[in-house]
Order: sequence, then structure tokens, then C-alpha cells
Amino acid sequence: MYLRHFALREAPFSITPDSAFFFPHESAQAALNTVLVALRSGEGFLKIVGEVGCGKTVLCRRLLALLQSECVTAYIPNPAMGPDDLLLALLKELGVDELDRTLHEQLARPLPSRRILLSILEQVLLEHAQGGRRVVVCLDEAQAIPLASLESLRLLSNLETEKQKLLQLVLLGQPELDTLLAQPQIRQLLQRITFSAYLGPMNPQQVVCYLAHRLTVAAQTESTDTDVFTSAAAQQIALWSAGVPRLVNVLAHKCLLLAYGEGGHRVSVAHVRLAAADTLGLRRRRLSWRWAWPRWWLGGKEKVS
Repeated sequence: MYLRHFALREAPFSITPDSAFFFPHESAQAALNTVLVALRSGEGFLKIVGEVGCGKTVLCRRLLALLQSECVTAYIPNPAMGPDDLLLALLKELGVDELDRTLHEQLARPLPSRRILLSILEQVLLEHAQGGRRVVVCLDEAQAIPLASLESLRLLSNLETEKQKLLQLVLLGQPELDTLLAQPQIRQLLQRITFSAYLGPMNPQQVVCYLAHRLTVAAQTESTDTDVFTSAAAQQIALWSAGVPRLVNVLAHKCLLLAYGEGGHRVSVAHVRLAAADTLGLRRRRLSWRWAWPRWWLGGKEKVS
């Protein structure tokens, strides 16, 4: 709606994860560096924990993009499945469809046993290892993995040669992941996680830079005016969002809609307050006054909350 008005080629504040918009603020860059160093050192199990909306999926996609040229990568966005289904999903991500007829015949059985699935996976990993290729698998939303499936992941970590692990696993999840991993039944898995990283929210100054960064990435040309948010407005967004990137995106998008509706090219504090009043999940104290979206936005029907 407002792209042409602000000379943008794409929406700058979409909440859909897009690694092109990855912003290396201190916490994100530190987490990325930790995982990259650990993977390149041959570590088998790694963990990244982050609060809701802090950019775990974007970080994961950025990590996969950086590793693409040096190893085989796989991404499982929703690992909330049983052990056998998880193994099948992993095989599919690793390109079993491109393997030889023998593997196809084994996998085509009505109900392939876990032993068969593990045998096929080990053969796939050995082929990659013999070709000098490391295999890295990222499991997003890992806090939802059932205990039985976590135990099967631990068994996968036993697949190794005398020199290296055949499979490197990165678990990404919300803080509940730490609670899950602390359960006595899977204490052996917890001991195998050699490096962990925490992905937290941005501080106010980082939010200011984040807003400018996303506008720059989305700009039509280098001459596009990306100084859209006044300093005070950007600070207000940082305050209302508590530095959580997803909430920053929601507020910034609404602010651009408001500025566009008024025909302006600058976002003010008033725009931020209106956007904040219409947004759930903010951490600052709720607004104490009643508010209404402008009539031009509601098609002449006033909305009161």
C-alpha cells in the first residue's frame, strides 16, 4: 500500500522471516559467531535459545546461507513429531530422493523400521563424509520436540568416524527448551551440548539502527530517503517493543500506514502511540487513555478500544 509513497521495492517490516533483512545487533552476531566457530570446529550438538519474536528463524536462515558453500545443510522448521517421522523428515531434507535404487527400495516398505531408517541415514552420512562434506541440521522450535524424539537425536550423535562426527545438530528454541533439556530422562543429551548461545532483544540504540537498516534493504534505490522515523519516534518504538524485533516490525509497519494515510513522509511519536494502542503483546504499561484510529483508515467508521 505505501511502498511507492516511501520509494520502497518491498515491505520493510514484514514479520515473515527473511535472511536478507538479518540485522547483526550485538546479541544476534554473538550467537551467530558462537555457532559458526563451534560447527567449524566439529562440535556435534549446539543450542540457541531466544525469547519469542527475537529472530531465531532469521538467524537460522542466515546461518544456513553462510554454511551453504562449505557443507550439506538441512532445515526442519517443526520437529514436533515422533522419532520415526523425524528420521523420515531428516532423510527427505538430506535428499534421499536422489539416492540409488537400493535405498529407495528400503524406504518404500510400508512401515520401515527405525533400524532401517537409521541404517539408511548412516549410509547417506557416510557418503557425504567420504566426499569431504560435513552435514549440519538445524531444528527450529526445538522446545516442541517430544522426549522420545530427543533421545533418537542423541543416538544420531553417536554416528561418527574416528576423525569426525557424521552429523552436527543445532537446536533453536524458546526458553522452554532449557526446561525440556533439564529433564532427567535426557540428561545424556544435555551433556553432549558443547556450546550454547542466547539470542536476546535489542537495546534502544540498536532499535534505531534496525529501523534504518530494514528501510535501506527495502529501498528502491540508494537515493531513497530512509530517514523516515524521527529520533523520538524510534525511541518510542524501542520503548514499546522492549527491543523485540517482531514487535518492532509490527509497530513500524502500522506507523508507516498512518504516515502514508496522512500523506506524510515522517513517522512521529503520535503515530507510534496510536500503533502501540492497537498492538497486543507490548511490555510497557497499557495505555490509560482511550484511542481511535483515524477515520480515513477505518473507512469512516471509528474504532474504539
